[in-house]
Amino acid sequence: MRPVDGPFPGLSGCRVVVTGGTRGIGAGIARGFLRSGARVLVCGRNDPADHAAALPAALPAALPAENGRTAEFARADVRDPDQVARLMATAAGLFGGVDVVVSNAGGAPPAPAATASPRLHARVIELNLIAPLHVAQAANEVMQGQPAGGSIIMIGSVSGTRPSPGTAAYGAAKAGLHHLVTSLAIEWAPKVRVNTVVPGFVATESAAAHYGDADGVTAVAAAVPLRRMATPDDVAEACLFLASPRAAYVSGTSLTLHGGGEPPAFLSARRPLPGPRPWHYPRWREFLTDPWLDYDEVRDLAAS
Repeated sequence: MRPVDGPFPGLSGCRVVVTGGTRGIGAGIARGFLRSGARVLVCGRNDPADHAAALPAALPAALPAENGRTAEFARADVRDPDQVARLMATAAGLFGGVDVVVSNAGGAPPAPAATASPRLHARVIELNLIAPLHVAQAANEVMQGQPAGGSIIMIGSVSGTRPSPGTAAYGAAKAGLHHLVTSLAIEWAPKVRVNTVVPGFVATESAAAHYGDADGVTAVAAAVPLRRMATPDDVAEACLFLASPRAAYVSGTSLTLHGGGEPPAFLSARRPLPGPRPWHYPRWREFLTDPWLDYDEVRDLAAS
């Protein structure tokens, strides 16, 4: 499929805030909006330009830029409601309003649930659930006063839709975030639309920290039905759609980006069936709908 290289229609002049937008998925989202003609403010606890010499080579040392246009930057810790309020005031002052807010800041280190400290669990939930609520509240306050309202997009995770061993608190926070969106979409309608983008595996500059070395990244990508991880551009395109007039009737929903999902573990452990696959059997519907067929019956059915 042809890679994304052009602007998304309907977003020129749009006023956008992306939290955690200096690297990884957030930077990709910011570049997507810049490419589409939007004005973009990104935030982070640190300006990458201030720490360029100390950053690992894989991490960007400059603000997101596209087509000769660069995002604005504001320093903010989204866990602090006062800093979040100042962030939205800064965006409104720069742009004259805020049309779209993408709440992307988040993450968690791997830690076994049995031994992780209570403080770590609390911090993970604060960053991945409470902080996005702060951001959404501040964005909603600005958007409700605008004639055209606005769009809030949360970046969730498949960790909130299935077991998340090793990052249990993170998965629980993301599950809460997905549910939060459904409530906010009702409370803040009709002026403000609220949606979630739910990525699966994403190849960013820090992918090795999550998936291991190059062989590990390749193995994880091979397990995805589309045979690759998502890119930040893939996540950006979903955000661009949800922010655009084309999604004017989309609110309170989740858009999942997982390349077809994670095949269930039983598929690699099951006893192989003889002959063709079950959906090629002349009586495949019987095979799929009768839970009491044993192995010998399936073998006989395959031969029929």
